[in-house]
Amino acid sequence: MEKRFVTYSEVHQGCQLIATKIQEDGWEPDIIVAIASGGFIPARILKTYLKKDIYVVGLKRYDDDAAVHPVPVKIQWIDEVEKKLSGRRILLVDEVDDTRVTLSYCLSELFRYSPTEIRVAVLHQKRKEKLADFPPHVKVYQAEVLEDIWVKYPWDALDVSRHEQGLD
Repeated sequence: MEKRFVTYSEVHQGCQLIATKIQEDGWEPDIIVAIASGGFIPARILKTYLKKDIYVVGLKRYDDDAAVHPVPVKIQWIDEVEKKLSGRRILLVDEVDDTRVTLSYCLSELFRYSPTEIRVAVLHQKRKEKLADFPPHVKVYQAEVLEDIWVKYPWDALDVSRHEQGLD
């Protein structure tokens, strides 16, 4: 499968583009929710532009032996979640919309706490059949649409210099 080595500079530029799209829409989230672990760094960069607090949710789809869970497993969730999410506008952030299973699961869990609105931001939207759907009213911001390729992010690299050379 073809690989795409994404650099930190590309991540930052992608987040800047997403922030610009959000601002051009005239929409302002109250909070950012990052899906750990791929959404950590994009959420932090978006915080620079949007000036909003970040909450983190930990979801796990794969075991250490690469076995896939049919439904994501919660490994971390927001303390006092109802108090923090009810009536709020949420920007949910992850690095990629691949199968959509994790994002869809997270959306359904977050909607249980009665936010005013949730929008999704991803660096990369993969052009492929999705295994789950979003509610039709959920808007998605993406920096880039990619074919179904293997995307390698710099935060997963053991040696970022080799990664940036496409050697990781």
